[in-house]
Amino acid sequence: MSTARTKPSQKAAAKPVSRGQAKIATTRVPKAASTKSASAKAEPGDPGSGRAARAAERRQAIIDAALDEFISRGFTATRLDDVAKRAGVAKGTIYLHFRDKEALFQELIRTALVPLIGRLASPPPPGGSVRAALERFAQTFAEEVVSTRRGDIIRLIVAEGARFPSISDFYYREVVSRGMEAMRSMIELGISRGEIRQKSLTGFPQIVVAPAIVAVIWQGLFGKHAPLDAIGMLRVHLDLIFGERRIE
Repeated sequence: MSTARTKPSQKAAAKPVSRGQAKIATTRVPKAASTKSASAKAEPGDPGSGRAARAAERRQAIIDAALDEFISRGFTATRLDDVAKRAGVAKGTIYLHFRDKEALFQELIRTALVPLIGRLASPPPPGGSVRAALERFAQTFAEEVVSTRRGDIIRLIVAEGARFPSISDFYYREVVSRGMEAMRSMIELGISRGEIRQKSLTGFPQIVVAPAIVAVIWQGLFGKHAPLDAIGMLRVHLDLIFGERRIE
């Protein structure tokens, strides 16, 4: 496909998809990077450019519809026929973009959760404390994961991942392992600065993030009966780790 820039008259070809948009908190699942590149390379007057734009729109509609179906039905009960119907495409169209249902679910993980990992466990800025960085982690996780559709995706993985190893393996590789490595680095920094006294915590970064996962599971199972102050719980957990009360 030619790399000539799209003229103003072709803006409609690159218009963001609006059909069946799925929300995560107040924003929807980000589009795959390939959607943007396909539109950006569209050449005016090239029939192929219109086809590429329509294919990108259909792909995003499939992802949005899949998120709705997985959340409402669970992974096991979701059928590609239902995803196709919700997306307004033929079932065969799904196979043009995704190998199978598991590959489609992996795309949800890739677009909804992977970009969040870097922000969740980012190191403190120069002069900033590790405690403050983990406070930001707690707030971001509570606001953008616990009660959002990202949390729904995590709950699905917890509930059904053991029966579908390819999904749990993908989630571990793309999300968990990256998060644990970043958290381990944060703990080591805290120990080197004297902020964290328990040196053996380096071997168990899971301890730091465990309350975050508890918050996700609690919200899904018991939130309507006993709403959880996730930020408050995570901060109390940090008090235990750092051995001191935070400054109000």
